[in-house]
Amino acid sequence: MGKRIRVQRRGRGGQNFRASTHKRVAPAKYPYVKSPKEVYDLTITGTINELVHDPGRGSPLSQITLENGLSYYSIVPEGVSVGQQISLGGNSAVEIGNIMPLGKITEGTLVCDLELRPGDGGKMARSSGAYATVVGHTPQGTLIRLPSGRTRYINDHCMATIGVVAASGRMEKPFLKAGDKFHLMKAKGHKYPRTGGRKMVPAVHPFGSSKRSARRTTTTSHGAPPGQKVGLIAARGPGQKKKRAIR
Repeated sequence: MGKRIRVQRRGRGGQNFRASTHKRVAPAKYPYVKSPKEVYDLTITGTINELVHDPGRGSPLSQITLENGLSYYSIVPEGVSVGQQISLGGNSAVEIGNIMPLGKITEGTLVCDLELRPGDGGKMARSSGAYATVVGHTPQGTLIRLPSGRTRYINDHCMATIGVVAASGRMEKPFLKAGDKFHLMKAKGHKYPRTGGRKMVPAVHPFGSSKRSARRTTTTSHGAPPGQKVGLIAARGPGQKKKRAIR
């Protein structure tokens, strides 16, 4: 009997596979000031107190205090600075750093940290350098072009930050050292190093073997036990998906 494969050992929640979440600063969410319908027709001003690094996150966070005393952390767009005045609400100006409902943002504006549903705090276009584009306003909602290139309709009362998420050039610098990549993956809690099952010995992985006749299919059922459930889980067909043009 070989040792447990990495997926099994990770599933037990051991220290080697746990993310260092105790070092995280705070969740980046829009504050609940009033209901989304009330925020649509008002403006609340605030001040950026500091910009902080959050381990495991690609972009920095800004600590903002509103005029009503409420304090929260938010994703930082490029171009903001400490001490800058920002505003939240539907009557705000379309300026970098301001937070507005999508229904009040002019067409062609680049936005980030979009809510998927009113009041959820922000779900899309939050990674470093990411942005979405406001394409148009329709009776179905606001048409948004997402970072993937796809378009979808989103409720007019969903909030978004004007601008592009900071640290856009972060991925352009290579890691150069395996230790740097190790510490990044450790902070995020991702599996690292990623090793192919075919490269292992049969005692360590179901796909392991250098013998061609010993190879097995890479598809497995949903009901397979841990240790056997590897490869293409419940796949309808073998191989990779064909890329299709987005229209």
